[in-house]
Amino acid sequence: MTRILLVEDNEMNRDMLSRRLSRKGYEVVLACDGKEAIEKAQTTAPAIILMDLSLPVLDGWEATRRLKADSQTSDIPIIALTAHAIDSDREEALKCGCDDFDTKPIDMSRLLTKITAFLG
Repeated sequence: MTRILLVEDNEMNRDMLSRRLSRKGYEVVLACDGKEAIEKAQTTAPAIILMDLSLPVLDGWEATRRLKADSQTSDIPIIALTAHAIDSDREEALKCGCDDFDTKPIDMSRLLTKITAFLG
């Protein structure tokens, strides 16, 4: 079963996304902030990370930079999830190491297409 690390501080979004991904056959590991995301990425070896960018403790921008700088986690694709839908946010997310970008509210079919593209 393919493991996805879902990093989302909003409980409602986390619950909805994790249930929908689980129904599609993915094993979902949850993290609520950037610090926890780094720890879970190192210990659970997810196939892909869905990273909210506006997080407490350590934001998604910095968590992504640290994950991409670590040889243990640098190859894991990261899709940024954010309510900030302006072009500069997309560019900044890609600059900090995200492999793709998706906006909230999440369009599940679009997100699944992106996940499938990374996982082959």
